[in-house]
Amino acid sequence: MLFFYQIAVLFSLLIFLGLLLRNLVDFPCMPENPPHTGPLVSVMVPARNEALNIERCISSLLRQDYCSFEIIVLDDGSTDATPELLDRLRKESGDRVHILHGEPLPAGWHGKAWACFQLSQQAKGELLLFTDADTMHEPDALRRSVGAMQESNADMLSIMPYQELGSFWEKLVVPLIHVILMCYLPLRLVRTSPRPSFSFANGQFICFRRGVYERIDGHAAVRDAIVEDVWLCRAVKNFGGRVVAFNGSDVVTCRMYRNFKEIWEGFSKNLFPAIGYSTPGLLILVVMIAAVYVLPYLFLFRSLQVGESGIVLFWLPLSQIIIALLCRLIIAKLFRQSLFMAFFHVFSQIVLIAIALNSFIKIKFGRGTLWKGRHYNFS
Repeated sequence: MLFFYQIAVLFSLLIFLGLLLRNLVDFPCMPENPPHTGPLVSVMVPARNEALNIERCISSLLRQDYCSFEIIVLDDGSTDATPELLDRLRKESGDRVHILHGEPLPAGWHGKAWACFQLSQQAKGELLLFTDADTMHEPDALRRSVGAMQESNADMLSIMPYQELGSFWEKLVVPLIHVILMCYLPLRLVRTSPRPSFSFANGQFICFRRGVYERIDGHAAVRDAIVEDVWLCRAVKNFGGRVVAFNGSDVVTCRMYRNFKEIWEGFSKNLFPAIGYSTPGLLILVVMIAAVYVLPYLFLFRSLQVGESGIVLFWLPLSQIIIALLCRLIIAKLFRQSLFMAFFHVFSQIVLIAIALNSFIKIKFGRGTLWKGRHYNFS
């Protein structure tokens, strides 16, 4: 029985590796040299307590080499220095940056969706780009994004930015978003399949054609979806729109979190909602992570402890560990992450299990997820 279990784990990892290799082809960078002219783009940035990031973000947007765009920032009730920084940026830019002050959060909405909805009401562009305040954009980011939408005839475009990793915990945990993306989701089907189950979007950078955004009712359609980006993608697919995804690590940089506390709260906010608040789904996820990434090390340790070098306790677990590490190293190379930290992959998966359980407990038995001073529970 144990032999068949080990074979099943090995087979699963080989599927993940095969999917990763296929996704290397199906997750291209955006076009290199599209035209500098095109439709008006409304670049919209929701900001709540972003004093550490907002200046870098807005300054990078002001340097765009695309000819037709507007920048709108919404201050969502910040209690730090964000409002003062925005006012200074507005003045220094010659009023090229338009500042909105957010209305109080209505019942049934989460903060980011409400901020983005208010931004969209003031936007004038044919293309609507929502980007987070913790991003930084290369001068050609906007131009290449517009080129990608035009070449692919997309109604919605999302990218995976380069994730800037500073602390040990960032380097350990944040790369798991790339593992999930590259090893579990067939990215070709995001582009080609009309099925909403094949959806990917990253709220750090999403661009819509205005007509499609309005027909799906924009962010109002995902007002109570904590993982609003993926649900926006599903809404576009349900409408019959075309979705595309690109590797944007050469055009946009993002610093998601800066310490373990932010990582713990941020991932806990998203994880249980990401699987539809499904308790069986969370149980399956935890068991899968443990079986595929953690138990092989325990089997290998046990075999060394008792001096057993058979196929079941030693060679099959060793093969599983090698394949898992190979996947992690390929991803680290692709997204310019630390190759050394890839060898701590098992510990990142253990932390992910703890985060999953914390997400479940907080939402099921607590006040819900906490983010930027607000509690949400839409389960």
